[in-house]
Formats: sequence, structure tokens, C-alpha cells
Amino acid sequence: MPVRIMQPGHLSLTNGLATTSSVTVPRRLGRVWSRLLSYPTHVTGNPSLQCNSDAESFGEHKDDTIDISKLTEVKQKLKLVGINCDDSCIPGRYAHLLCPKCKGGGRSLERSLSVHIIQDGDFAMWRCFRVDCGWAGRAFAGSNKIRKVMSSRQVAEKSLGLEPLGEKLIAYLGERMISEGTLQRNSVMQRLHDQAIAFPYWHNGVLVGCKYRSMERKFRQEKGTEKWLYGLDDINETAEVIIVEGEIDKLSVEEAGFQNCVSVPSGAPPKVSNRELPPREKDTGYQYLWNCKEHLDKVSRIILGTDADTPGHALAEELARRLGKDRCWRVRWPKKDEFSYFKDANEVLKCLGPGALREVIENAELYQLHVSGEALQCAK
Repeated sequence: MPVRIMQPGHLSLTNGLATTSSVTVPRRLGRVWSRLLSYPTHVTGNPSLQCNSDAESFGEHKDDTIDISKLTEVKQKLKLVGINCDDSCIPGRYAHLLCPKCKGGGRSLERSLSVHIIQDGDFAMWRCFRVDCGWAGRAFAGSNKIRKVMSSRQVAEKSLGLEPLGEKLIAYLGERMISEGTLQRNSVMQRLHDQAIAFPYWHNGVLVGCKYRSMERKFRQEKGTEKWLYGLDDINETAEVIIVEGEIDKLSVEEAGFQNCVSVPSGAPPKVSNRELPPREKDTGYQYLWNCKEHLDKVSRIILGTDADTPGHALAEELARRLGKDRCWRVRWPKKDEFSYFKDANEVLKCLGPGALREVIENAELYQLHVSGEALQCAK
């Protein structure tokens, strides 16, 4: 039986203006709340949880009405690049059309172009999944720009030079307490020419990018690919999600019993921006959130498990600003000694074990209270 979880009040942002809905929630998750995290659930519409704000933020439970003028504008922009939307182009669903760039593979007439207009009609994304095409882009209502987001190069395991993990990397990740079962479930591989760990990014079962990590902690991402949350397919049908700062942290959280976890693709900012939130087409550093907007809109509770350092705190704040602070919770990493804290999920897993990591996540604090507590500590 699906579990229905009462949602906390949401914070909707429009250039810094906020509206909130008031629902009482416990300060900490506790074991009952955390157990619900482990069960995939699908959030259905509930009028009592809907906000009437017109703010452009995540997590708003609107009445799913579509702005016809925006939808018309977006479809016109798609037409400018050769994408003629037919009756299958329904907002909130994926449509499969002939690609105007590769002409559907010539004689094969393959409907390889995936077109997705966001539920409220604000913007559209497209991508051709033919091996020798890969054309992709985005179009926004209210903006004159149509952005290309991916080169025409194929993105596939073979073309990226990926192969199964060798014994050396399996042992390295084993020292970090990541099991072979977790590695296999997440399709973690290695790059053939330099044996870097490869974290493939999947969206609806399709490879859309890859990030590499050497054992010397050097990172690089596959060029010309759009950014998504790592582990996105693990939150398709969940009501709650855990967001961490790195791929290994996502795997660590899974070792603690939570599969509904994703990682940001590109680390943390050095500090919190003092500017108002930019419109989505200009929010370049967080486009991965906008790309995953429909997944995140379904989520009623978001646990932020970013690193316990200045950039990690900045990332948590930037995510909470965009996702809605009233539905965000923050993990407080335990103290390592008198003067320092464990940095992240993997360090807790390695030093204290999966049970301790699970308990830390279970005891996440409501974000507003967590930030207030930090401010009081700093003032002492």
C-alpha cells in the first residue's frame, strides 16, 4: 500500500519574495519518518497541499493548470529549430518525434528525438538518441535564447571507452566501504585508457553523461553533455529524497539503506551568493536542478547531506533557496573529536559504519532550525 506522508509547508521564491504554508512537522526525522524514506512512494495530487502562489520555484503543488500563452510561445520556439510538435507533445510527458537534424535516420524514419515540455509549459528540452546524432537543446518562455546543450557526438559506454571495474578499483572502493553489489546496481565502471572510476549518469535508462574520478581525487566530466543529478532514476517514484555532494557519498548513503539519494554533479560553490535568484535560463550553475524539476516537484521532503565545510554549507543554502527551505532538512555530521566534525557521508560510513550513517540521516533537522542552531553556536 502506498504510504502518504504529510508534507511540510513550502517556501516559494520569486526574486527573494517568500510565501509559506503552515503545517506542523517534527523537528527531527526520528525512526518512523526515516523508515518511510526507504519505501518508494508516488506523490499524488492533494488540494490541501497545493500552493496558489505564482512563484517560479520547486516543490509547488499547483493545480496543474497550463499557461497557454507560455505553451504556445515554447512550441513556436521549437518550430524555429525545426521541431514540429504534434498531438503527442503534451506538457509533463515525453514525446518521440523525427529528428530534424538527422531526419530520423534517413530511410529508417526512427522517432529518435525525445521532446519534453515541462508541466507548466515554461520550457522544453529535447535530445536525439540516435548513435550518430545526439542533437539537444532547451527553449524557455519569456526568453529569446534557444540554448544548445550537447554536442552531436555519441554518448554510449563503448564510445566513452568504459569497461567493468577492475580488481584494483573494486578494492579501492571496498576500502571506502562501498560493496560490489552497490557498484553493480549503479553501473559504476572504469575508463579504459587511464583506469579512472567512471560514474555514468542515467536518465530514464538512457546514458546522458559521465563523470570520472582518479584515485588521486582528480575529477572531470564528459564534455558537451547536459548536467543532471547523479542517481536520478532512483527518485522517479519517491516522496522524499536525500541530496549529497558527491557520487561516492550517494553510494555511501545507499550502503546505509537509502536508495532514494542523488548527488549534485559539480561540487559546491565557495560561498553563498548575495544576489537575488536568477531566472531559470540564467541560473547556469544549477541547471541540473531545472533539468530535474519535475522529479523534484513531486518530493515532499528533501534531506541535504552536503559536506561539513564552508563550500558544503554554501551549497546547502543555495539548494534550499531554490528547492524551498520549508521542505528541506539538513544532516548534522557527528563530531570526530573535540575540534572537528566528520566531513561527509563516506567518512561517517568508513569510520563509524552504515548503522551510524543511517542514524545521522534519521536525525536530520528541519533546515530553518538547523541554520538557526548554527547561528547560535557561532554567537557563543
